[in-house]
Amino acid sequence: MKRDARKGFTLVELMLVVIILGVLVAMVMPRLAGRTEEAKRAAAKADIEANISSALDLYEIDHGAYPDSLDQLMEKKEGKGPYLKKRPIDPWGHPYVYKFPGTHGDYDLSSNGKDGAEGGGDDIANWEQEEKAQ
Repeated sequence: MKRDARKGFTLVELMLVVIILGVLVAMVMPRLAGRTEEAKRAAAKADIEANISSALDLYEIDHGAYPDSLDQLMEKKEGKGPYLKKRPIDPWGHPYVYKFPGTHGDYDLSSNGKDGAEGGGDDIANWEQEEKAQ
């Protein structure tokens, strides 16, 4: 009978396991949270450098000029298009900012980053990539 009473875990043992798991989560979560923001920045850069830029370049090839707004990339015009299926949204849920004609090149394409405000330190733009390359 004494053996049956000892089959389970005591409250102290269970609390010890919970505390150890809590400490591990406290150590790992900050590292993962930083990676999430890095991943969002990388996704925004990829959208700007490749996905949306490619759609804009294809539009320009087909129609002789860049569109006035990103909304035109989702329309069929002169039997060509659409170039995007839906309006591009950055990883933080904000629409990408597009200006044509651009002040930094043929067009300006950017994400206002996590804060959603232009001019913050977290903005990502197509002209930054061009300046670094030169």
